[in-house]
Amino acid sequence: MYWSMGHMMLGWPLPPWFTAPHKNHVAMGLVQMLLSGAVLVVNQKFFVNGFKGLVRRAPNMDTLVALGAGAAWAWSAVVLFLMTRAQVEGAFDPAWTAAAAEAGRAGEGAILAAEAWMGQYYFESAAMIVTLITVGKTLEARAKGKTTSALRALLKLAPKTATVVRDGREQTIPAAKVRVGDVFLVRPGENVPVDGFVEEGESAVDESALTGESVPVDKVPGSTVSAATANRSGFLRCRATRVGADTTLSQIVRLVSDAAATKAPVAKLADRVSAVFVPAVLFVALLTLGVWLAAGAEAGTSLARAIAVLVVSCPCALGLATPVAIMVGSGVGARRGILFKTAAALESAGRAGIVVLDKTGTVTTGEMKVVAVSVCDGNGND
Repeated sequence: MYWSMGHMMLGWPLPPWFTAPHKNHVAMGLVQMLLSGAVLVVNQKFFVNGFKGLVRRAPNMDTLVALGAGAAWAWSAVVLFLMTRAQVEGAFDPAWTAAAAEAGRAGEGAILAAEAWMGQYYFESAAMIVTLITVGKTLEARAKGKTTSALRALLKLAPKTATVVRDGREQTIPAAKVRVGDVFLVRPGENVPVDGFVEEGESAVDESALTGESVPVDKVPGSTVSAATANRSGFLRCRATRVGADTTLSQIVRLVSDAAATKAPVAKLADRVSAVFVPAVLFVALLTLGVWLAAGAEAGTSLARAIAVLVVSCPCALGLATPVAIMVGSGVGARRGILFKTAAALESAGRAGIVVLDKTGTVTTGEMKVVAVSVCDGNGND
C-alpha cells in the first residue's frame, strides 16, 4: 500500500531513483509485484483450500478469496509486461511523441505510454484482500482461544498430585496414576484429586466449581466426593471410585468440548446458504466480466469489476460468524458456570424469555457476607 498508494494519496516519499528525473513506473511495478507476491505466499492456505474446493465442485469462501486475489495479481503481472512493451514502443511511436508534446512533456513519450497502464495495477488489492481476511481470522482465533481457556480453567481445578496409602505408607503420586480402589487422603485446604467416597473423617467441601452452590457441603463417612472440589476444614480419608476420564470434572470438560463441536440449526442453515451462495457469486462475477467486455470496456476495467464482485462478497458474515459465535457463547457460559450440552441448546437459550429454577438452582453471587447482626437475650428474643 505504501508503494502503490502512499506517494499519490499522502505524499509519502519514495527513493529518488524511482522518481527523479522521471518516474520509473516499471521499477515501481516490480517492487509491488515482489511485495504482494510475498504476502500471497504467506497466505497460501487460501489458495490451497480454495482451489481444492473448486476441483471437488464444492467451492467455499476460500475459493472466492483465491479467485479474487489471484485474478488481481495475475492481471497486474500481465499489465507489468504490457507496460514495458508500451514504454519501448512509446519512445519511437510518433503518436506518443506528439501526445507528450501537447501535454508539455516533450521527449517523454515513453513515460507517457507507460503511465497509461498505471491504473491497471491491482497488486495492492490482491495483497490487501488476503491481509484483511487474515486479520479477521486472527480475531476469530483469539475468540476460540478464549473459549479453550475456559476449558483449561476447568482442568486446572484438579490437583496434579494425590496422596495415596499403599502398603501402609503414604505416597505422593501424580493424580493421573491413581487407580480405582486406591485410598487417598485429602487434608484441609487441598483439592480432591479423583472421584470417590469418604471412609473416615468429617469436613465441609466446596463444590461450587462443579455445582455452582456456594455453600460448602458437609461430608461424613459414606458421602461422595468429586475431583476438583476443595476441602475446607477437616481431614478426609477416601476411596477412589472414578479416575481419569471417568471423573465428573472430565465429563464436564468433554461436555463443553462436544457442545462447541456440534452444529446449531443456524450453523446448518449457514452451510446450506454457503453451498448456494459461493457458486452464485462466481456466476455473477463471470456475468459482470462478460457484460463489461460486451459493452466495449477494456479488459483491465472489466476484470476489475469482476474482481470487485468477488471481493465484496467475501467473506460471508453468515458463514464465518456463526461458528465463532457458538464457540464464544459456549466458552463464556463455561466461565460463568453455565454448561450447554449441545450448540442447539445454546441457540435455544438465546430465545428464552422466562427462566425457571428448581430448588437446586443457584442464583447467588457465590460469596458469603454478613448482611445483618441481631443481638438476642437469653430467651432467644431480639
